[in-house]
Amino acid sequence: MLVVDDEPLAADWLARCLKDMPGVELVGSAADGDEAMEKIAAERPDLVLLDIQMPGRSGLSVARALENGPEVVFVTAFAEHAPEAFEIEAVDYLLKPVQVDRLAEAVRRARRRREMREAYERVEAAARPQEAPGPETAGYDEELWIRRRDGYVRVRVDQIRRIEAARDYALIHTATKTYILRATMSELAERLDPAKLLRVHRSAFVRPDAVARVERSGRSAMRLHTEDGAAVEVGVSYVKRVSEALGLD
Repeated sequence: MLVVDDEPLAADWLARCLKDMPGVELVGSAADGDEAMEKIAAERPDLVLLDIQMPGRSGLSVARALENGPEVVFVTAFAEHAPEAFEIEAVDYLLKPVQVDRLAEAVRRARRRREMREAYERVEAAARPQEAPGPETAGYDEELWIRRRDGYVRVRVDQIRRIEAARDYALIHTATKTYILRATMSELAERLDPAKLLRVHRSAFVRPDAVARVERSGRSAMRLHTEDGAAVEVGVSYVKRVSEALGLD
């Protein structure tokens, strides 16, 4: 379980409440939405207790991005976001100050829902026919199948703007969403066409036509600024390859 709250006292209270709950393991905490995405990708918690109003990415934005992620229980001081929270399939919506028995109920509800989903996925996997390899398997992938709460979603490689590593997982960024895929950068390097997604660092891929500006500092330092506002460092050993791919002098 992961606690995400920008208020240290609130995060500490939740951690203390969870400490004595049977079957609950707290794997960490995050203080804002961006850190939450990193921690979720790295720790793979079953449940996230998520504040809504935080610096940077909001809790609602984080939850929308978790296409294949954990169950979400919102913990907030603002009641007006409840309708939107349940539209994105939150398990529960707790108002601060959180009562221990109410938190325990939300945890039990999340556990039941996850068990039901995992049982459904096992049945679905057993019933799914094994397809023969198609023409795409002989070369680079044209699409990635990414697990989500209710099954899988297909993301075409042409939709991907950039990819960043998070241990044994990858954050797949498109124009509208971020997906979490269980794959290493080395695995993706074998599956993805470098003309479409160029590896620029041991922990990053970037779509060449998504690069809006290139920043240079000396001969071996390079940073790519993409159309969506991200800044991606280029590894020293990748500078020559990136320069050639982008047609730089």
